[in-house]
Amino acid sequence: MEDTRTARSSIAKLRWLTDEQQRIWRFYVHATTLLEDRVDRQLQRSVNMPHSYYRLLVTLAESPHQRLQMTELAMQAKITRPRLSHAVARLEKNDLVRREEAPSGKRGKYTVLTEQGLEALTRAAPTYATVVQHALFDRLTPQQQEFLGVIMQIVTDGLQTNRAGADLPWLR
Repeated sequence: MEDTRTARSSIAKLRWLTDEQQRIWRFYVHATTLLEDRVDRQLQRSVNMPHSYYRLLVTLAESPHQRLQMTELAMQAKITRPRLSHAVARLEKNDLVRREEAPSGKRGKYTVLTEQGLEALTRAAPTYATVVQHALFDRLTPQQQEFLGVIMQIVTDGLQTNRAGADLPWLR
C-alpha cells in the first residue's frame, strides 16, 4: 500500500506535456520516422544501400584522408560502437571500406573509405539529395527552413553534452 501511494505521489509531481506539446511531439516523431523511412527505402531501391551506411560513407568522405578512428566515426555518426562495428563489417565485406591499424604510437583501428566506397557514394548521392529535397525542403518556405535549422541546432546542442558520464550512443 505504501509503495502504491509513493508511486502515485511521484506520478502526480511529474511535469506532463501540455496538449499542444504532445501534438507537436507526435508530429515530430511521425515526421522523422516517415522521413528516415523514405530516405532509406529510396537508397535501398536505387543503389541497394541503407541510409545508415550512406551516412557512414559520407562521414568518411568528408574526413581528412577519408579515414577516421572507429571511436570518432561512431561519435560523428551518432551510433553505438557495436552497431558501428556491424555496419563497418558489412561495408568491408562489400569492399566499400577497409580497416587499418592505427599508426605506431596510436590506439585503435581506422576505417578508411575505399575507391569502390567513393564510387558507391557518388552513385547514391543524387538519389539522397533528390529524396531529401522533395520530402523535406520543397515543403518548407526559406524562412521555415531557417527556423528548422535553428531549432534542430538548439536541440542538438542541448542533447550532445561534453560532461563526463554522458549517456551518448557512441559511448555505449
